[in-house]
Amino acid sequence: MTDDIAFLNRTISIPSVSGQEADLAQYLVSEMQSFCDKAFVDDSGSAIGIWGHGPLKVTFLGHIDTVPGDIPVRIENDTLWGRGSVDAKGSFCTAVSAANVLDVKLKDRLSLTLIGATEEEAPSSKGARFALKAYPKPDLVIIGEPSNWDALTLGYKGRLVSKWRLEKANFHSAGDDTTAAEDLVSLWQKLKTQAVTLNAEITGIFDALQISLQAMNSWGDGLTQTAEATISYRLPPALSPEKLKSVITEIETTAKVQFVGEEIAYRSEKDTALTRAFRLAIRAHGGKPRFKVKTGTSDMNVVAPRWNVPMLAYGPGDSSLDHTPEERLELSEYKKAVAVLATALENLTKP
Repeated sequence: MTDDIAFLNRTISIPSVSGQEADLAQYLVSEMQSFCDKAFVDDSGSAIGIWGHGPLKVTFLGHIDTVPGDIPVRIENDTLWGRGSVDAKGSFCTAVSAANVLDVKLKDRLSLTLIGATEEEAPSSKGARFALKAYPKPDLVIIGEPSNWDALTLGYKGRLVSKWRLEKANFHSAGDDTTAAEDLVSLWQKLKTQAVTLNAEITGIFDALQISLQAMNSWGDGLTQTAEATISYRLPPALSPEKLKSVITEIETTAKVQFVGEEIAYRSEKDTALTRAFRLAIRAHGGKPRFKVKTGTSDMNVVAPRWNVPMLAYGPGDSSLDHTPEERLELSEYKKAVAVLATALENLTKP
């Protein structure tokens, strides 16, 4: 396989916006073929590598797609700049590089499936949903997302996206009626107040309901006024999408709503065989293990309800750089993450 840094650099250099991952998937498969027992592009377009045939089944589920935004790929002062360096091609490269250095003797104890999934950044989560149908349920799951090399992410909030549309008859601007746009703004304020009420006794952002106005537009044709808005929610573990829908629809409004992109929040246990293996590995490489929960969502939300096995998210990089024009990854951290992940996988195979 190509040198770790050259491999990472090439991976980041191949554009892979959601829905356009084919070239990158082919490249990743060509690299994994050099050391995996099997490597192929599956029917979802995901890059798959299978290493080992042992009884312990571990799946590393990363994603190889990115949000749009061209950041010139370059290395400056031990730092690689580029879209996807943090979120989350860097994490999948970490898994591939770690698997490449595993002792082949472990193949009798470990079956490692590497999934570079497609469309995680899109509402479809195409690769992860296909994996649920196409591959056997693993014993343990590692999600490839940035956590920093010395930290483990145990959970992600859920989400619910609501799309609102309001229509009303047109009227002269000299009249005293409210416009469709004004009515939709009023609805937004009611929904925001409702969220504040639901959070009245909540402490901590992970356990709170978050609401944001993502988009709003209005227009008229001379006969009818129309206003549309997209309002997004981040859900705590105590609030399911279905429960939130019932609460939202209690508000009186003439607007029509469509719910899309819903995921249930998930939080893993803190003490599992998986977290113990990682904690030991982080300490072995000079770090002090930390635990995190995230207010965003990931493919963990997709697979956790179905696979229902111990899981966590791991990968190098600062997640505050996700989706920003400043996205970059320190190469020294990347190397540490590769070493930690390889050691953690070795720890899992010990009696």
